[in-house]
Amino acid sequence: MGLFDFFSKQKKETLDKGLEKTKESMFSKLSRIVAGKSKVDDDVLDDLEEVLITSDVGVNTTLKIIERIEDRVAKDKYVSAEELNTILRDEIARLLTENNTGDVEDFSLEGQSSPHVIMVVGVNGVGKTTTIGKLANQFKKAGKSVYLGAADTFRAAAVEQLVIWGERVGVPVVKQPMGSDPASVAFDTLSSAKSNNADVVIIDTAGRLHNKVGLMNELTKIKNVMNKIVPGAPHEVLLVLDGSTGQNAFEQATQFTAATDVTALAITKLDGTAKGGVVIGISDQFKIPVKYIGLGEGIDDLQVFRRKEFVDSLFGE
Repeated sequence: MGLFDFFSKQKKETLDKGLEKTKESMFSKLSRIVAGKSKVDDDVLDDLEEVLITSDVGVNTTLKIIERIEDRVAKDKYVSAEELNTILRDEIARLLTENNTGDVEDFSLEGQSSPHVIMVVGVNGVGKTTTIGKLANQFKKAGKSVYLGAADTFRAAAVEQLVIWGERVGVPVVKQPMGSDPASVAFDTLSSAKSNNADVVIIDTAGRLHNKVGLMNELTKIKNVMNKIVPGAPHEVLLVLDGSTGQNAFEQATQFTAATDVTALAITKLDGTAKGGVVIGISDQFKIPVKYIGLGEGIDDLQVFRRKEFVDSLFGE
């Protein structure tokens, strides 16, 4: 086995293990609803609707999936209960494809401008700073020089945690005293990164869900300052969501997409929950691609989200 094959196998095993609780929960429920059934009828579809909603796929996305399965059943006239898994798998894969989720293959940033600037948003406690540290690690492993900006100047713990991650990964962290203007931190970070020909800049921001106008103004100011230093920055606004919170993650996505132009999602803590269906629902409801998923506490347990591998792990090869 080559080195590439070894690491690919390792990532697949991490993904399988990370989605284990979601898979066990969903399929134990699915097996119950088809037990003793010879075909997919209205009762099976009603039960399937409940399974998807309780798996945190979300009401709107669940109804869309049920409607599509109903169309398949009507078209094919007869669909056996055994075929339900295959049909469900197909429809989930279709949804993820339609939402342009899973197009990024690695951390090489091929074809991206330099420095590539990522502004990271999300509430406190979702794993935002940890995700930034793990992202920095993955980019560095891909041969990129990385700068981190500690623009969450309202929480000493956030700055300290980012500095620890910077030391752990071996990348510089730009910070200012507590209470400083977050936009000023972003300015210093991009100025330093640009003068040192850095490839990637990741800016942490305050994780407070205060009133929407305040949040919008703060993030807009940071973006405007960055754009003056690096035209087009930020090139990516990454919203970090805690997958284990289920429906609460939907609410956070609603708040942040209203406050700023979120371009990508990172969904964390999927390894400790049976709520992995939230990946499907949030991707579908907000039409924002899921770019990264967190599958454990290890420094390498952040993966690029690949829709085919996700569906394969959820349903089996």
